[in-house]
Amino acid sequence: MFYVYVLRSLKDNKRYVGLTSDISRRFREHQNGSVKSTRHRRPFELIYYESYENKSEAMKR
Repeated sequence: MFYVYVLRSLKDNKRYVGLTSDISRRFREHQNGSVKSTRHRRPFELIYYESYENKSEAMKR
């Protein structure tokens, strides 16, 4: 499964859209600052996600 997800920064209220095959791991990476593009906007809340059977479907979304 692949997931398209939306995070909302509790710091600046901006959203971030991402794609992953492991949503729990990826959310932890965003929260602990491992993702360079979002580390300055922590903390986050997961506000939405959708699941897809393959990566190409998720990328189209």
